[in-house]
Amino acid sequence: MATEEPAFTLVIDEDAFQVRQYPPLAVAETQVAGDRKQAASAGFRILAGYVFGGNTRRESIAMTAPVMQSPPVSEKIAMTAPVSQTAVAGAWVIQFTMPSDKTLDTLPKPNDPRVVLRVTPAIRVAVIRFSGWASDRDFERKRAELERWMAQHELHAIGPASLAQYNPPWTLGPLRRNEVMLPVDAATTH
Repeated sequence: MATEEPAFTLVIDEDAFQVRQYPPLAVAETQVAGDRKQAASAGFRILAGYVFGGNTRRESIAMTAPVMQSPPVSEKIAMTAPVSQTAVAGAWVIQFTMPSDKTLDTLPKPNDPRVVLRVTPAIRVAVIRFSGWASDRDFERKRAELERWMAQHELHAIGPASLAQYNPPWTLGPLRRNEVMLPVDAATTH
C-alpha cells in the first residue's frame, strides 16, 4: 500500500532540483530539543503516538510522507510534503502532514499536549532530492548545493531549510529518499 504524500504543483523540474507549490495542509507537529538526529527520533515517537491512537478518539490516522524537520521560527514557515526538520538553538520542529481527507475539524484532539495541530499556509519551496541517511554533513552539503542552484535561477529564500525524509527507519541507505527544502518568494519564480 502506497504512503500518501501531499499534492503539489510542479513549477520547475531540473534533474535533482524542483520548485513546488503546496496548498495549505493540516499537520501535527511537536518541538523537540537536542541535536538533529536525537530530535528527529524523539519527535517522531511523540507524533507516532498521536497517529497510532494517542488521541481523544483512540483513532489510528494513516501515516503520510515525508516527515519534516525544521528549526522553529518566530513566525512559522509551512512545510508540507515529507517529514521536515530544522534547527534553531538546539530546538527542532518535527512535522507530520495529515492525510488529505482530514481537516482540523475532523482530526481527533491529541492526548499529548506536546502535539499541536494546525494548518500551514500555502507555500512555494525549492527542493533538492538525494538518497542516503541524511547526516548533518549531507544536509549541509545539499543545502549549499540548493542555494547555489537557487542563486543561478534568481530565487530568494524566505525561511530556513528543512529536511524531508520519506522512508521508514529500516530502509537501506541507498534506497532512502530525502529532500532539503527552502521556502522561496513566489514572486521570484515563473
